[in-house]
Amino acid sequence: MKTINELQDEVIEEFSDFDDWMDKYQMLIDLGNDLDVLDEKYKTEQNLIDGCQSRVWVQCDYEGGRLRLTADSDALIVKGIIALLIQVLSGHTPTEILGADLYFIDRIGLREHLSPTRSNGLLAMVKRIKGYALAYQNKENS
Repeated sequence: MKTINELQDEVIEEFSDFDDWMDKYQMLIDLGNDLDVLDEKYKTEQNLIDGCQSRVWVQCDYEGGRLRLTADSDALIVKGIIALLIQVLSGHTPTEILGADLYFIDRIGLREHLSPTRSNGLLAMVKRIKGYALAYQNKENS
């Protein structure tokens, strides 16, 4: 299994193929469209992320010491952003996720090309995923 940093480097490389931000947005939309469908039963208030302008649901399951993330959004670009986070973080241990420096967000220019509300939404998604990781890490240690 690849490390979080190896996965981040792959994302950076994929995005470096494009100079034009319209192409990068298209790639985000494609990533969102490729995301596995989130079961309707997970589209709950509890899984809804605060701080996002669009509606974003993140479901986290804990299997074999690793977090399995699934998500959905009603906005195409936001769905692509959460798809990137899942690509990089899902399948890792709570400790790996909590220790991760998500440098790919700045490296691909995502933060500077998002509106302030989308940027806040991105931070809220990361915070939620790290929150899940912390909760499962605490369960492991108790």
